Amino acid sequence: MERTLNLSIADRVAEFENLIKKVLPKNVFYQVVYGKGLEFDGYRDFAFDEDSTSIDWKATIRNSGKLLARKYIEERDLKISFLIDISDNMIFGSTEKLKCEYAAELIAALSHVILIAGDRVGFIFFNNEIVKIREPAMGNKQFNILQQELSDPLNYGGFSDLNKVLEITMSRLDKSTNLVFIVSDFLKINQKTKEILNSFSALFETIAIIVRDPLDISFPDLDKEIVIEDDHDNKLIINPHVAKNIYEQNSLEQTMFMRTIFRDAGIDFMEFRTDEHFAINLAEFLKERTKRRVYKKQDVH
Repeated sequence: MERTLNLSIADRVAEFENLIKKVLPKNVFYQVVYGKGLEFDGYRDFAFDEDSTSIDWKATIRNSGKLLARKYIEERDLKISFLIDISDNMIFGSTEKLKCEYAAELIAALSHVILIAGDRVGFIFFNNEIVKIREPAMGNKQFNILQQELSDPLNYGGFSDLNKVLEITMSRLDKSTNLVFIVSDFLKINQKTKEILNSFSALFETIAIIVRDPLDISFPDLDKEIVIEDDHDNKLIINPHVAKNIYEQNSLEQTMFMRTIFRDAGIDFMEFRTDEHFAINLAEFLKERTKRRVYKKQDVH
């Protein structure tokens, strides 16, 4: 039987776009993803209908309390790529959405915001190899191509090898790429991943998007045997009540290891569960990233 994907891309795109316009202050909509995309161009009077986060308090104090905000010259035409895990481990789900379905809707929503901001979006699908690659480009045509590829069930499957793909990507990805989103469940990372990500993040500003199913984190508290089956008809019979504590401890240790790897490599990361809507958390992450960017530029100047 042909597999189909449970996707509502148009709804998620509209939901996220409407939300992000409400969450982000005026004049910073184009700063949502990239931390180095503006050049300082002096000061201007603060307008009282804008968000107070744009006030430069040091300059305000130096000018006898007159509220001043910073002016920036936008660097447009940024190149942003999504490195997307489409392997077997993403074709898993205990909720309404498989991990790959949840990830597809999130990627579509985020990429659409980037494209309407006037920047370029590209993508790489991977399992243990690079399956498909498309260079960053602008416009609706690029979004439609990405949407079609995300929606095609034939694109998904295969074993995952993030380490190998990261090494290949470092040699193949255009060095002028401004930002890379890596989208995966990151369940198979190890010490070698840490070394590779250090090198990768030195070449490209990187953000990790972690998509996990509740069963990646915890077993249900059931005192009866259940059957877990993968896409290759491999079956495992377990009693969640017996395995729960050990499983959850291992999951916690893996999660802490993953977070440490990202922090040590200077990589921002977002964690999502498929039983939770992504729009609010993603918008808040981008808002906080924007704030950090403003503070960093204030420190520099």
